[in-house]
Amino acid sequence: MKSIFDNVSYDCSKIVTESYSTSFALATKMLGTSIRSDIYNIYGFVRFADEIVDTFHDFDKETLFNNFEKDLHDSLENKISLNPILNAFQHTYHKYDIPFELVAAFMKSMRMDLVKKQYKTIAEYKEYIYGSADVVGLMCLCVFVNGNKEQYDTLKESAMALGSAFQKVNFLRDLKADFEDLERSYFPNTNLLELDEASKKRIIDEIKADFALGYSGIEKLPSQAKFGVYTAYKYYYKLLEKLKKTPPLEIKNTRIRVPNYQKFGLLAKSYVNYKLQLV
Repeated sequence: MKSIFDNVSYDCSKIVTESYSTSFALATKMLGTSIRSDIYNIYGFVRFADEIVDTFHDFDKETLFNNFEKDLHDSLENKISLNPILNAFQHTYHKYDIPFELVAAFMKSMRMDLVKKQYKTIAEYKEYIYGSADVVGLMCLCVFVNGNKEQYDTLKESAMALGSAFQKVNFLRDLKADFEDLERSYFPNTNLLELDEASKKRIIDEIKADFALGYSGIEKLPSQAKFGVYTAYKYYYKLLEKLKKTPPLEIKNTRIRVPNYQKFGLLAKSYVNYKLQLV
């Protein structure tokens, strides 16, 4: 029965989420049960594409990516795939009528990571951020509003801003790995070899502006989505605060993280704020 295969596919996406990101998995568990699986399905898809370009160094990444992209298109057209991650994603894609342009923009940014090492202009930087982060926020938004086009249009800008904020925090946190291991530099007009407080402050101020716009949208989300997204917001904002207090040299040489005990503390505080309708 195909329903068994579909359920196995959804379970695979959940396993991918829990294996690769404990923070995102924790936030997803705070979503309503009716949409939780669909967010796992989106994460599984974007994670697999990202893994191809970021970690499969001993293999022909371009060939792997080309094959993955072909399988993606086939799954969206045929509404089935023997790749369980793509089978799960196509289900969510069709269920919520996710615009194909969002998927295409995401794959374009992932393909950039195969060859592009530096983003020297603001335009290049914004294009990459849009495809790698903003559209993922918009895919999730399609689920959060249950395909409601009016709500989607109202919350679109804030969802993109929140996606940007999360991605930029990741960039700042992962400076060492991106620069030393992958030879990538995402922030334009910033010499990562000589990162100073002024450059760091400029990046953090930009992220804070994204967070402010993103938070305005969280307040308007349906109840089934609000607590989970708010939990993710609180985690990433905490990470940003830690980065703000960390000297540039340490950011370049270590990966800053939020310990598990602090994550659960944030979760408890987020729940109280949510229940008291402070968000």
